[in-house]
Parts: sequence; structure tokens; C-alpha cells
Amino acid sequence: MPTMNVDEVRRWDARAVEASVEIVSHVTSRDLQRATPCAQWTLGELLAHMTVQHRGFAAAAAGNGPDLSHWRPHASADPVADYRAAADAVLGAFARDGVGERQFWLPEISTEFPFPAATAVGFHFLDYVVHSWDVARSLGLDFVPESGMVAAVLPIARLVPDGADRLREGAAFAPGLPAGADSADFDAVLSLLGRSSQWHAEYETRRV
Repeated sequence: MPTMNVDEVRRWDARAVEASVEIVSHVTSRDLQRATPCAQWTLGELLAHMTVQHRGFAAAAAGNGPDLSHWRPHASADPVADYRAAADAVLGAFARDGVGERQFWLPEISTEFPFPAATAVGFHFLDYVVHSWDVARSLGLDFVPESGMVAAVLPIARLVPDGADRLREGAAFAPGLPAGADSADFDAVLSLLGRSSQWHAEYETRRV
């Protein structure tokens, strides 16, 4: 894991989550069946995943990560409002005193050992930078993170294993795509996580 300290990664994570809330605020009920760059998920399913991951990480920050009930998505009558509430919950959980010294149990990654706070928040940060782009592209919007955010997230993206696990049902990241070895822009982050910067919703067939 890159050597970002926990306070630095929490600051970047908060900015990524706040950006995701702004993008998700554009979603309407008519958009929930749109295709997304996550080929197996509609936009509604992606939002459900993003919402429950906030809840799960908030639980992990409070010491309740092993309880799988925190990681199960639920149907929602108002996915945007639920997403906003979950985002507020995880930001509050990560900001509490003493969280930086905790160990986080993340059962979807490993049930064998917990992760240091900086590593766990780094995972969350990476997810919400990339999923913000996923939602934006599903809506036909642009999302280009600020250069400092790209510089912070790229080393984390480079450490994500690119193996058979990315082919499993429900995997958040598809197998990596070719990218220039020295590339240091957001396209490199997307490529490492199986996204093409050229993806557009109108060229994709929605799963039915």
C-alpha cells in the first residue's frame, strides 16, 4: 500500500465522496436502468452497491466490519437520498477520533485479517474516485478528478491485483486494459481498473 498517512488519505477520500454525491444528485428514477461501465450492473444496481459499501466501511470504522449484514444491499424507494445519507455516515465514521489507529475488518476482501486504517480508507477512496466516473459516464456527464486526487489514487490503483478474481460475479473492477507504463493521468487509473475512457452509454447494450 502506498505510504500516504491516514489523515491525508481521509482528506482525499472525503473529497472523492463529496464529488460522488454531487454526481449522484443528477440521477433520476428514469436513469436507474441505464447501462454503466460496470458491465454487469445497471445504474440502479451500481448505486445500491455504492450505498452499501459506504455503510459497510462505516461499520468497519466502528469495529463492526465482520457483521455481513452491513454489506448487503437493500432495495430503496429513493436511491439518491439513501446514497447521500450513506455518504454522510461514512464520512462521519472516518472522521471520528481514534479511527486512524483502528484495524478495519473488510470481509469482502479478507476474513482472515483486518487492515490498517490508512489501507482500508485507501480502498474506499479508490472505489469512489472510479465509481464517480462510472456514474457520470452512465449519465453522459464528464468527471475528471483534480490532478492532486489523480496523483494520490494512481499508486493505489497500481496495487490492485489483476487476476481471476476480477472475473467473478459482482467484481467491482474488470481485468485491466493496456496503458502506457509511464502514464500518470486519470486514463491510467481507469485502464488499470478495466475501464476505457472512451466508454459511452449510447454504445453499450443494457443488461436485461
